[in-house]
Amino acid sequence: MLFRKQNFYDKNKEAIIAGVLFGSGLVIGSSLTALFLGKKKKVNGDRILDSVKKMFLADGPIEGSWIELHPVPLTRFSSETDVYYGGISRKENDELIQYEFMADAYTGTILDIYKL
Repeated sequence: MLFRKQNFYDKNKEAIIAGVLFGSGLVIGSSLTALFLGKKKKVNGDRILDSVKKMFLADGPIEGSWIELHPVPLTRFSSETDVYYGGISRKENDELIQYEFMADAYTGTILDIYKL
């Protein structure tokens, strides 16, 4: 009677298949999670306005402020992004001066501030 010697694969076939399936599931799940979380999210416009107001309040009081809460597309130097437009008004030398700003909708970074 000849006995066939079982090799490692024959002894652990089910455990190997289960490990491969589990590893594949981890890779697929991780990839889907990364895609879902990597989606660009827009910063709340009110938060951007609060940060701009803090910058202006450091130099003195402001009279008013506003921001458009619907971002608009902007192309600048071959780069495309969505931006919020807003404004600040303040008195300087007894004269009401208005400033407008533009902020990146995804990072909240102020791209431009200019006096009107």
